[in-house]
Amino acid sequence: MGMEHTLKQGGFTLPGEAGYEELTLQMARKWGADVIRDSDGTQLSDEIIHAGYDIYSTICLIRSDNAWAKQNMDKLQQNFLMSEPVYAKGDTVTIEPLKGYFTQQFAVNWKDEPKEFWQVFDRTAGTEVPAGNWDYDEQAGTVTVRGCIPYHKYTVNFLAIRLWEEISMYNHITNDWGDKEHLMAVEPRHPETQAQILKWLEQWCKDHPMTNVVRFTSMFYNFTWIWTDHEKRRDDFTDWGSYDFTVNPIALREFEKAKGYKMTSEDFINRDLHNATHNAPSRKYRDWMDFVNQFVVEFGKKCVDIVHRYGKKAYVFYDDSWVGVEPYGERFKEFGFDGLIKCVFNGFEARLCAGVKDVQVHELRLHPYLFPTGLGGAPTFMEGGNPTLDAKRYWGNVRRAILRAPIDRIGLGGYLSLTQKFPDFQDYIAQVADEFRLLKSFHQGGKPYCLPVKAAVLTSWGKLRSWSCSGHYHEHPELDLINLIEALSGLPIDVEFVSLDEVREKGVPAGVDVLLNAGRLNTAWSGGEAWKDAKLLEEINRFVANGGGFIGVNEPAAQDFSTQFIQVADVLGVDIDLGTRICHGRYQYEVEKSHYITADTVAADSILGKDGVYLLNDQVQVLLEKEGAPALTANQFGRGRGVYMAGFRYSLESARLLMRAICWAAGKEDAADTFVCDNLYTECAYYPDTKNLVIINNAEEPQDCAVKTPSGDVVKAQLPAFEIKIVSLA
Repeated sequence: MGMEHTLKQGGFTLPGEAGYEELTLQMARKWGADVIRDSDGTQLSDEIIHAGYDIYSTICLIRSDNAWAKQNMDKLQQNFLMSEPVYAKGDTVTIEPLKGYFTQQFAVNWKDEPKEFWQVFDRTAGTEVPAGNWDYDEQAGTVTVRGCIPYHKYTVNFLAIRLWEEISMYNHITNDWGDKEHLMAVEPRHPETQAQILKWLEQWCKDHPMTNVVRFTSMFYNFTWIWTDHEKRRDDFTDWGSYDFTVNPIALREFEKAKGYKMTSEDFINRDLHNATHNAPSRKYRDWMDFVNQFVVEFGKKCVDIVHRYGKKAYVFYDDSWVGVEPYGERFKEFGFDGLIKCVFNGFEARLCAGVKDVQVHELRLHPYLFPTGLGGAPTFMEGGNPTLDAKRYWGNVRRAILRAPIDRIGLGGYLSLTQKFPDFQDYIAQVADEFRLLKSFHQGGKPYCLPVKAAVLTSWGKLRSWSCSGHYHEHPELDLINLIEALSGLPIDVEFVSLDEVREKGVPAGVDVLLNAGRLNTAWSGGEAWKDAKLLEEINRFVANGGGFIGVNEPAAQDFSTQFIQVADVLGVDIDLGTRICHGRYQYEVEKSHYITADTVAADSILGKDGVYLLNDQVQVLLEKEGAPALTANQFGRGRGVYMAGFRYSLESARLLMRAICWAAGKEDAADTFVCDNLYTECAYYPDTKNLVIINNAEEPQDCAVKTPSGDVVKAQLPAFEIKIVSLA
């Protein structure tokens, strides 16, 4: 960027706001910004643009030309929806497909022949109704099904046109934009739409000579967000990684030509589950993802090339409409992006951004976002809000991850004017900016020290969804894996992500000491039906028996088809009774009073209990019991070790327990002797090239800690709440 980067200047992107020029430039100086950006709902004035800062301009190609979209309503984006179920009272039933949905978001597509794309199902019997047994009436807005069985319920899968682009819809309603027009998302599969997008982008680049970076938000398809008209259940389905909004007649026909078979509406509706990233994906769905990704990359590259021709850089925002972009996919480098920006609340999101290759700049958009309320509706920059405390907590989560992996830039988004009533927030962001620049300087000297232990997170998705559970932490706090990777994000342990298919076909990757598998039955995180494959089990058993480690959480490797529910039960030494073994006897046990894993903490509030857990032999060590059942266990399997946790929730205590569990499972108990804080509420990172030791206090209270070095010296530190201390060991 244009300005010199120092420990007080640079690496910070500030949201500007026309009408608040003095505030914008004042905060730019206070926070050491080198870049000013616009946000949804804001503009930059000439005074801001010509103030000597680099300029980020945000564009969203699919909603960029609303006038053109209004003139081409037949080229809006579409998706499949399932009607509300209707019970038959006789041999016919009439269904209103759109009943219950938010009609400002959706309209029924009657134009593209329904008999080609729609399906009707008897959901009670689980069977499709033949196309000859149902008819549609566009004028009445109904579908009539004949030959029904009384008291069976029937649904219609239908194509819907999306009338309101979801991010516009959310921002409009959240910020009460009143009469501001509703933006619509155009479908880039249409050749006419592609031509219009490229024409618009070319003209936009000409009209914005002062823009240094074009921030794509993101490319062409939003994450799936389906709204209803029910006040008590507005949000029907949300998934940040789902491809359900990429469907349209052109794509369906092209897919059949490319892949040699047809995708049906039910492949997307999937018994009303849709294709949530949390569920184990089918082979057909993976083929669809690959098909969409290929198109997004090919057309996206044309857009990036235009930006580059005008001497501007192209960054992509890794939220909102990033579907089809897949930064951990093999095609991502073909886009030619210069940078990637990730909205973050937590550590694992920071690691997600930091780990993406093939871009020069990795930038985090911090929270709280400068809106009156947060995503959950709680007050932020308004009466009753405490944005400074929010910022401290968010930064505390993100900072521990930045200790482990380098980030190039940070910034904020939203309405800068909202900070005027919160001067303490303005002061704290200045502190965060300085702190970030200091951490960034350490990474420039080399990688931080890691314990000599490598862990691999084992899921259906593997590398493709590294450091992701398809959403932010606060949206799915009950997921064991999202808690697990949040804990991992700040640990001094080398982490990679591997898929079940990869292990089945090639074995456990070389160098991996411990596998981690966490989730419920049939989720993508536990693995689903992949565990019915004996070859996969052979590879896992061989790996552990030869000295590897396996940590399982909740219902790991679970499938109910054999003599055991957890398919690696022998490795873990435990299994789960689903209610079919009440006549079987069980081993009695005593909880171990001391063990390496629990030497610092048993993290009793963060390790959950689970009904039905029982031991397979009397050698399994029970380290924690919950409600009369083992909740944390340790087991020897051959030369290797297995650890089971009935449920895992992230906390400072459970992060420490997980680190020790990984070391124990790897058979490397001495690994955590050096460069680990003795106080689990603090963490540290040592940068060997610069010989700097960074110690952070993650707690809201002052903490003392000590850190042992390889030479045997002990570094002691006292840290106020959330504070950081730098110690030179040179």
